[in-house]
Amino acid sequence: MEWLRSVLFEPSAMQALVILSLIIALGLGLAKWQFKGVSLGVTWVFFVGILAGHFGLKIDHQMLVFAESFGLVLFVYELGLKVGPGFFSSFRQGGIMLNGIGLMLVFLGTVTAILLSLLLSIPMSDMVGILSGATTNTPALGAAQQALSQLGLSVNGAALSCAVTYPLGVIGVILAFIVLRKIAVRETDIQDGSHEDDNQTFIAAFSVQNPAIFGKSVREAASFIVPKFVISRLWRQGDVTIPGPETILQHDDRLLVVTTEKDLPSLTALFGSQEEKDWNTGHIDWNAIDSSLISRHIVVSKPELNGRRLGSLKLRNSYGINITRVVRSGVTLLASPSLILQLGDRLTVVGEQKSIEQVAKVVGNSTTTLKDPNMGAIFIGIVLGLLLGSVPIMIPGISVPVRLGLAGGPIIVGILIGRFGPQFHLVTYTTRSANLMLRGIGLSLFLGCLGLESGEHFMQTILRGDGLLWIGTGFLITFLPILIMAPIAMRIYRLDFGLTCGVLSGAMANPMALNYANSTLPGDNPAIGYATVYPLAMFSRVVIAQILVLLFA
Repeated sequence: MEWLRSVLFEPSAMQALVILSLIIALGLGLAKWQFKGVSLGVTWVFFVGILAGHFGLKIDHQMLVFAESFGLVLFVYELGLKVGPGFFSSFRQGGIMLNGIGLMLVFLGTVTAILLSLLLSIPMSDMVGILSGATTNTPALGAAQQALSQLGLSVNGAALSCAVTYPLGVIGVILAFIVLRKIAVRETDIQDGSHEDDNQTFIAAFSVQNPAIFGKSVREAASFIVPKFVISRLWRQGDVTIPGPETILQHDDRLLVVTTEKDLPSLTALFGSQEEKDWNTGHIDWNAIDSSLISRHIVVSKPELNGRRLGSLKLRNSYGINITRVVRSGVTLLASPSLILQLGDRLTVVGEQKSIEQVAKVVGNSTTTLKDPNMGAIFIGIVLGLLLGSVPIMIPGISVPVRLGLAGGPIIVGILIGRFGPQFHLVTYTTRSANLMLRGIGLSLFLGCLGLESGEHFMQTILRGDGLLWIGTGFLITFLPILIMAPIAMRIYRLDFGLTCGVLSGAMANPMALNYANSTLPGDNPAIGYATVYPLAMFSRVVIAQILVLLFA
């Protein structure tokens, strides 16, 4: 069995792969286990790594650092790509408020750390490590160690205190979410829908009863109001047509209109009367409402259309069809001419069968070509993210430059590419399953390596004089601010529980807590909240760690 011993214990590339694969496989197996309906999910990988490190399993340090860093970068970059298309609309809807809540949590945790340092006589050189571990923020630890080194102080206390407090930093946020859900969360606080964009569509039928638009073209009538809308069908004296911009509106015309729900009053005033029938039930057979027109979903799969404006394709004029809605990443958008298309968009097309088939050829309509992710764009984005993360940022009064690091740079670039990449014809589309797999691989690598790295001296550090004090202090810094801020976010700022979890996970720089929220709550609000506050919260914690050292060490 000499070969088995060498594979498991002699440092090599194969040994590193075997150890990490075993840790991840066992951790993911335990992730399926639930206790009274509660599961720690992928966080089990972290604890299996600690156990493996405690019993002497180790891999080459450089390989460990590489795998841990690559896993973290892959996770946060793919997260940025996922939330990028809806990130800026969410920021307009309340991102300043969300970042304010995140910064309040950061401030509350910092004040708690300072007070505990004074009350328990813990040196700030150790407390910055406890704070970094309690908030699972290794970039903050690195910044604090640099500041300590410049002051000629030892960095060992910060590293050890971070190592022993990190596990409860991970689990503390999750435990706080579990406690909150039991004692403070109402059913109305849990929303069952995905995050809605400003352009989320609503379908309504109107009757033209306003004399001011009799004899006016659709283009002229649309100029009377600001809201955008698309007329899907026009019924006149038993005939159905697809109206264009120059179609003349007449008294008693019936219009099927795609718009947004908030714009219904404006359109009712424009056309004269809204019909009572609900066209948004999801049970309507669109091909049966009239005999001459059908409705089909076709997919944009031609790369040359990525980043093109919908109106520039001139599909209505060329083929006599109407595009009413565009579904992107689960969000239904209004098909306005200015909408910039992305690969993978699903267009709802209304028209005759032959015309729709021609449009399908123009846009591609091939799901097969979309199954393979554009790996080149992924790695280009990662490179740009790492370059951004390494840029030194000078803060007045602080001698050490601050950097966004391995996590901050890639998530910012991921958000920007996910949102604006198509405008520069950069194909960023990946299927949902591909995105989830890449994120899962990245997070599992990061947690497995982190646990393995912490496990070697974990028990030894706990049993030394200050170990248990550090752990208890770190848990208070993790747990108490979450319990205070979550009710404030839900009751005062009216956030749902999913968005609250995402915001607090982002402010704590805790991807494991985000994964727990994603796996136990419906919709994508946790991911949106996380990505909205993470960059600013992470940056502020890096700065705060250095300020604490300079002021109190």
